[in-house]
Amino acid sequence: MDEMGEFREAVARSAAGGGAFGEAAPGVRGAVLVEGPSDHAALEALARRLGRDLEAEGICVLSMGGATNVARYAELLGPPGLGLRLTGLCDEQERPFYDRALEEVFVCVKDLEEELIRALGVARVEEIVEAEGELGPWRTFTRQPAQRGRSPEQRMRRFLGTQSGRKIRYGRLLAGALDPASVPGPLDALIGRL
Repeated sequence: MDEMGEFREAVARSAAGGGAFGEAAPGVRGAVLVEGPSDHAALEALARRLGRDLEAEGICVLSMGGATNVARYAELLGPPGLGLRLTGLCDEQERPFYDRALEEVFVCVKDLEEELIRALGVARVEEIVEAEGELGPWRTFTRQPAQRGRSPEQRMRRFLGTQSGRKIRYGRLLAGALDPASVPGPLDALIGRL
């Protein structure tokens, strides 16, 4: 495992009550706190798409296992702890947790998946779903009675969350497919600040 990966693991252990850790990985100057692994995967894929290598730039993206953990991570990594420059990316409903813990937060309107689907359009997302061999399951899903009253965007957003690991995989794929001129506002602003 690389130094940044070891640092992520040490932070996660400490945040979970597994003891303190000494210092940041060499060269780490800041951290982006995100709710979960799909946000982490999407953010790193988008950075690569835009020609950025966050780890090489000293930016550690940390998946916290939920927004309610942000205060603990901020305490460990921010001024009371390691003194790193912190920022966050969260869903609209999780903003209060982030606002209490961080000075700089970028907020997705509903959630990251909705931002990516809106930026790409359902037709483009369907092309990606087809390329992944999941067009059949997608079509079956859209015919379910519970999906009838939903918009195509809402159905796609729900579909991405119906199978373990799907949000992570598609977060990476959708972010990697974005046109650099069409990056959703919260992501564009966040990447610009790093």
